[in-house]
Amino acid sequence: MIGQGDEPVGLHVVVAESGLAAALERQLREWSQGCGITVEVWALPSEDVPAAIGEAVLAVVREALAGVASYSGSRVVSVAVTAGEADLRLTICDHGRGLTAPGAEARMRSAFAEVGGVLSVNGAPGEGTTVTGVVPLPA
Repeated sequence: MIGQGDEPVGLHVVVAESGLAAALERQLREWSQGCGITVEVWALPSEDVPAAIGEAVLAVVREALAGVASYSGSRVVSVAVTAGEADLRLTICDHGRGLTAPGAEARMRSAFAEVGGVLSVNGAPGEGTTVTGVVPLPA
């Protein structure tokens, strides 16, 4: 199961079998139901992506959501993941305290770096936190 701080079982299988958009919908729905925080989904990819990239996206989303639940105090988190011809883009933002969990930023950056992407985490006390990332897609 997907939850705060839990390592999801078989991300590769989930992404390969259902595609990234379906895997994200499931992850976001289960997380929201588990913690009571509302998720606004701005966009999900209409095209599938390689499994390794999908796994990295799910890992970053899981880590960011854990931070929202544990540190932000926000009651709403917004998520957008889009895949174009050249790259996949991810944005996760909350309107909470502007904090990230210890080590979370490094783990998220590492997940995206493993698939050739870059990720940034920006927050200011009382202004919330925004996680943005870009991963190039194979031609």
